[in-house]
Formats: sequence, structure tokens, C-alpha cells
Amino acid sequence: MTYAHPQQLDYPIIQLLNNQGQLSQDIPTALQEPRFWLQAYEHLWRTRLLDQRAISLQRNGQLGTYASCLGQEAISTAIGFSLHANDVFVPYYRDQAAQMLRGTKMRSILQFWGGDEWGSHDAPKQDLPACIPIATQITHAAGVATALKLKHQKQAALTTCGDGASSRGDFYEALNLAGVWHLPLVVVINNNQWAISVPLSQQTASETLAQKAIAAGVLGVRVDGNDFFALMAVLAEALERARSGKGATLIEAITYRLCDHTTADDMSRYADANQRATAKEHEPLLRFRRLLDQQLNWTDAQQQQLEQKLQQEIEQEVQAYLALPTPKINDMFDYLYEQLPIDLQQQKQQFLAQKGGSHHAP
Repeated sequence: MTYAHPQQLDYPIIQLLNNQGQLSQDIPTALQEPRFWLQAYEHLWRTRLLDQRAISLQRNGQLGTYASCLGQEAISTAIGFSLHANDVFVPYYRDQAAQMLRGTKMRSILQFWGGDEWGSHDAPKQDLPACIPIATQITHAAGVATALKLKHQKQAALTTCGDGASSRGDFYEALNLAGVWHLPLVVVINNNQWAISVPLSQQTASETLAQKAIAAGVLGVRVDGNDFFALMAVLAEALERARSGKGATLIEAITYRLCDHTTADDMSRYADANQRATAKEHEPLLRFRRLLDQQLNWTDAQQQQLEQKLQQEIEQEVQAYLALPTPKINDMFDYLYEQLPIDLQQQKQQFLAQKGGSHHAP
């Protein structure tokens, strides 16, 4: 008996801003306002400069392990601009841009990466904190979407993950549930081509990640993840589908991770240098700058002024982070369970005794 090889499915990559900074004629009217371009461009640079400062803090021992979003800023920025205030955001660890647009202060993002979970409290009350375990946030988001549907609320739940997460069981289970229950859920895959050091070709035999939506019975879409405008257009449609009861969408945003997986990683040991150099020519901030150069006569002097302004803003937040009180060491016990089990009560007492009765970290 012979079996036919699965046919390649046609999932065109949606693009509105090409690498030369030229906009398509199909760009939605809502995205044609130059004032909005400048607002978005500023936030892209805010995210990049904060990213650079965070890595510097980590290298100096003032921050814990940090996950950079270099080259991937457009995805999270577009998400932040697309969500309504009452939507529910379920982020993963490269969503600094969206978190800031949702109201989280930079100092709180740094506080979280500094090892203090209280940094997660500075966000809209309905949003969830950044998720570090791979793919578990997708099941959380499916649960949130279920609640929204049961309450007949015209809201959407949006969650993000990396390409590696799309190989996890949590991903498939949540997507399957979204299809069966027709949930108001949007799942955005940041396909940056790497799951730590494992390239996409060794993660999956699927031609695209978007087509993983087929078995779940939800809509799958591919979009240029370096194109802020295409991301905005795709997200607007997906979120509106969710809010209006038309079901879930899986979005594969194709980009490239120009940084180490985290500050505990060394990408130079496994990534091809030429491939990385080519990817830099397609990154979102450079592409957006070309648009501003051509359409708004953006100058180097304006760019320098913008970066100086943002660096001052970031430095104020960094100093606020460094001035935060030392975390209480007993918080890891007090906020783990509603009622602390006996064995952990004993551990807590032993731990505090070893620290000389201090409730604060050294």
C-alpha cells in the first residue's frame, strides 16, 4: 500500500511594507496617518533601547537572566496597539513592547526580570503576567477565552508564543479546544526561526506553522513579522473575529531572532553568521526608518533627538528600578499557596532561621 505525501498548502505571507520601506496600495485607511507612524516608530525604538539597557544591567549583575526581543519588536508593538482596553492579554517572555503599551512601567518589567514577582502586578487587572514555561500560557488563554464566551462578553483573549512552543502538547490542546468550543482566542506565534539552539527545520516537518490550525478547525494566517503595518491589519481582523463570536485565529508572524535566546545563551555557537547578517537587513526598525525617510523626510538629527529623549526616559525608569526595596524572601512561601502546606511551613521557618530571622533577601 502506498500513501500520498501531504500536499503543500498555500499560506501566502501577508506584507504591506516591503524591505525598501514602500507601502502597498492595499494598506487600510486606519494605518495611513503619519502621526500614528511616528507614535509607533517611537515605541519600537523605546522597546529596543530598553532592551539594550536591560542587557547591560544583566551583564553588570543588576538584573537576572533576561530574554531580549531584538529584531522582533514589531510583533509585540502591533499587539499592544491592536488590543482594546478590556481585551485580555496573556503574554510570554518577549512581550515587553505590548506590556508597556498596556500600561506596565519599565521599572516593573525590570523588577520582574530582576527576580521580584511584584513586578508582575503593574498591568491591567485582567491581563496575566509574562509566562516563562513554554506553551503553558496558551492553555491559560484558552481558559480565559472560555470564561469570556460563557459570560457573553464581546472581548478577545490574545496570547503569544515562540515557534518552539508550537511543538508542545499545550499548544495543540489549547488550539483544539478553541476550535471545538469556538473560542474568542487569538494565538500569535513569533516564528523567529529558533527554539533556543534548535532551528525550525528540526522542530517540525510542517511546511508552515499556520497550517497547524487546520486540524483544530480554526483560521490560520501567515504574516511578515517585520512588517508593523501587515501585523496591525492581520491582528485587527483576527481580534474583531474573536470579539464578534466568529472563532479563533492562529497567526504565524515570521521574523528572525537577532539576539541570544536569553542572556544565558550564546547564539554565535549555533547560528550561521551570514544568515544572521542577512536577517538584519530585513529587521522592522530599519524597514520603518526607510518609510519615514521616503514619506516624511526623516533626518539623522530627528533620529538622534528621538533616541536621546527615549534614553533619558529609560534611565529614569532604571534608577527607579534600582531604588526599589529589597524583595522579601518569605514572599516565595507566602504567595505560593492560599494555605501553606505543613512541610513548606517548616521549610519557611528553617529558611528564615538560616537568614537570622530576616524577612528580606541579602
